[in-house]
Parts: sequence; structure tokens; C-alpha cells
Amino acid sequence: MDIQEKSGGIRMTPARIEVGGLDLFYGDFRALKGINFSLGRQEVSALIGPSGCGKSTFIRILNRMNDLIPSCRVTGSVLLDGKDIYNGMDVTELRTRVGMVFQKPNPFNMSVFDNVVYGKRMQGLRNRQKLEELARTALVKAALWDEVKDRLKKSALSLSGGQQQRLCIARSIAMEPEIILMDEPTSALDPIATGKIEELIGDLKKEYSIIIVTHAMHQAARVSDRTAFFLLGELVEYSDTKTLFTNPSDKRTEDYISGRFG
Repeated sequence: MDIQEKSGGIRMTPARIEVGGLDLFYGDFRALKGINFSLGRQEVSALIGPSGCGKSTFIRILNRMNDLIPSCRVTGSVLLDGKDIYNGMDVTELRTRVGMVFQKPNPFNMSVFDNVVYGKRMQGLRNRQKLEELARTALVKAALWDEVKDRLKKSALSLSGGQQQRLCIARSIAMEPEIILMDEPTSALDPIATGKIEELIGDLKKEYSIIIVTHAMHQAARVSDRTAFFLLGELVEYSDTKTLFTNPSDKRTEDYISGRFG
């Protein structure tokens, strides 16, 4: 269970993701150390910390992208709705339920429409009407429909960087995930495009649980409900965002958010 403080007391909400005692090794090197973490329903959690502290490595564990690295080994538990994702869960099912948006927009060299429906086509969906409905719904949710509705047959590579990133979010949404992981989704974008993505995160939170990795502490403060501070492979502190930024419990967190290092 996920414990969250609310005015008038503490409420208990079932966590979508629960991580307990997690270690990650590359060969003999222990890159992540004893991570405990939870993500609630319709919640945005931000991961902050200096470069190389383990933020991106951690979220890649949550849809098993680190499986692609031969020397990588994970111990501890990672539960999705109470089921261990490393013990008996099909990876394809997992990556359908837990979508991923990367640091740089990575649209495929095909039309806008074909980008959005690519995953469902790979799963065997061929009905044109259903694909069109799926594309429209995903693009609306990604706040992109009005900008591309007359350009669906044009190459996705003709879109601006911010539009491409929202297209990648639409592509993830089209797979009907429950959780969306975002690894520094605005780091390659200008301030206007960044603002649109941040606004979009607020809208998506109504339907999805979201984890966002960000180097921008002001972004974490704007978009997240809770924030986790990572340092040297450890999750130093994880609490509601306002508390972490105004009254951190660990001196290392205070030093980082005040700019003393990082």
C-alpha cells in the first residue's frame, strides 16, 4: 500500500508499482543500492539527482529495458499491481502496460498515422476503422490532434521537435498503457514546447500513473506529486514534492536543491 498524507489525516491508496530492496549490478558493479519506491494511481513522481546517479537506470528497470544488457542483474522485488515483473510476467505484456518516452523524440520514418498505430498493428490489429479511432484518441490525449489532423499521411519527421515528442507520447498512449515512464522528455525541447509537455503531463495524470526523470528541479516542482532524490545509486529521499523542496529530511537533499553540488 502507498501512504499519502492529506489534510485531515492519512489515506491509503493501492500502489501501482512497489519496489523493495532493489539492487542492480553491471557485472560486479552495484549501480543501484537497496531502492524502495512506490507509485500510486493517477500520480506523477519525479526523479531528480545529478547526472549518473541512477535515475534513468531505475526507470528502465520498471519495463525491463535493462534486460537487453548482458551483464545486468537485478535483485529485490518489483511489483506491478502486486505481481513480480521479473518472475513469470511476459515482457511484451509488461511493455504494453508500462509505456516509455525517451529523452530525444524518436519517431519512425513513416507517416504520422502509421507512427501512432504501429504498436497495435504489430499486435495484429488490422481493422482500419479501429486504427483510425485509436489514432485520433491517442493524438487528442497527446494534445496534438488539432495540429496534425490534416497531416496524418505526411512524414512524422516533418514535425517540429516538440510535436515529435508529443507524437511519441501518442504512440505510447495508443498501446493503452496504465503507466507512462518519461526519461527527460523535454531536455531537447525549447521552452514553449517544454511548457506544452508539462501541461500535457497534468492532463495525462487523470488517466495514467507517470514517472518523469528530470534534471530541472523547477520542472519537478511544477508537474509532480512526489519527488525522489537519487545520489550515487541510492534513493536518498522520497516524499511529497512540496515537502522535499521546502523541508527535506536529509542534508544531502538540502545541499542538492540549494545548489551546493550537482
